[in-house]
Amino acid sequence: MKFCSHCGSDQLRFDVPEGDNRPRYWCPACQIIHYQNPKIVVGSLPVWEGRILLCKRSIQPRAGYWTLPAGFMENGETLQEGAIRETWEEACATVNLTDLYTVFNLPHIYQVYMFFLGELADGRYGVGEESSDVGLFLPKEIPWDELAFPTVTRTLRFYLQDLATGEFPIRVQDIAPLGTPEP
Repeated sequence: MKFCSHCGSDQLRFDVPEGDNRPRYWCPACQIIHYQNPKIVVGSLPVWEGRILLCKRSIQPRAGYWTLPAGFMENGETLQEGAIRETWEEACATVNLTDLYTVFNLPHIYQVYMFFLGELADGRYGVGEESSDVGLFLPKEIPWDELAFPTVTRTLRFYLQDLATGEFPIRVQDIAPLGTPEP
């Protein structure tokens, strides 16, 4: 940041403001603290007759790789509304969400991912604005080596594991930066 978005001053500082406990951008001219908070990514794991809906990304990052429909929340929407919107935007599909399923903290990139379980409303889908292909996959057909993100891989692995028991607990995990050994 170079200018205060509140008063326009070019005197921004990045240090610990008085009464705070961590460095932040703040303006000594108007005393406004410019908080920077994690981005929330919401999505769904849509299923239709035992098949899982996946989208092949047409945009970066990870263009050409498969993902669950997901994206950044918009202001003024709930988690569920965001997941439903993203499913429509990426797969032209209407999803009926059931339960929150996975939550992943990615503090190194300032993001939190949240996936909901869901059923396609009518089995119809298509290629959305950010996708180059969309398809329904049986569990044995999932293109594991072509998945875009660790959040998607983990969500799908949990889902297949939980299908065996019929229990789908909410999972909360941290995901470390690439190259960091997993625990």
